[in-house]
Amino acid sequence: MLNYRSTIVAVAIMLVATSYGFYTFNISVWWGLIPFGFYFLMVGLGSYKIGMKFYIDSICDVPNSENKVAITFDDGPNIEFTPRVLNLLDEHNAKATFFCIGTTIEKHPEMLKEIDKRGHTVGNHSYSHDIKFDMSSVKDVKQDLQKTEALIETQIGKKTLLFRPPFGVTNPKIAKAVKQLKLQSIGWNIRTLDTTKDSEDKIFDRTTNIKAGDIVLLHDTSDKSVKVLARLLKLLGEKGLHSVTIDELTNIKGYA
Repeated sequence: MLNYRSTIVAVAIMLVATSYGFYTFNISVWWGLIPFGFYFLMVGLGSYKIGMKFYIDSICDVPNSENKVAITFDDGPNIEFTPRVLNLLDEHNAKATFFCIGTTIEKHPEMLKEIDKRGHTVGNHSYSHDIKFDMSSVKDVKQDLQKTEALIETQIGKKTLLFRPPFGVTNPKIAKAVKQLKLQSIGWNIRTLDTTKDSEDKIFDRTTNIKAGDIVLLHDTSDKSVKVLARLLKLLGEKGLHSVTIDELTNIKGYA
């Protein structure tokens, strides 16, 4: 699949080809719009589809023969729903990864400690999950992530190496900041859309084809998500699959 660098190369080749066509075959100047249209299309898709790995080599799945999957939760810790999620995971002897927001860590530090205490992995999901995060400078992105890193380390005594971009949006600035901080971007290949108005059944249906190596995106922020998790964990048992932390699934370090 094309990434940002290969897209630039492809656009350059198309520009050379169309320029040659102008002077050699007198083709219409409108053909010159194709390279630019292609560029903006790819940049748009690459920014919002983390699975394309357009700017960052995000891990979105890890096929394996050990029947392992990774359930991940974004936007917590939540004082009401995270405890219910943790209890469900315990009931099924399952582990998960929680990508936490700095502001919620500040509100519920004890809940972050509980996540770690129960053997789950904690990742960085930015400080405030601001919709303008992707518009920030490299310096501001780094400061945002470092602030969250510090909060996590203060509470659990570990420096996380895992990062999930807010909204799954990436760009060259975020990519540069992540590289400088030596973080590993984590995506997903099963997006449940559990924060939408979709019904519990519709959300659960998006997980029914789950297989070894898949990474599931959920949120520990609503009753609906908790109910979907309960059904998903039961499904995993029926399929002989087991949820583990991202670092175990990928065989990379979760902490420095």
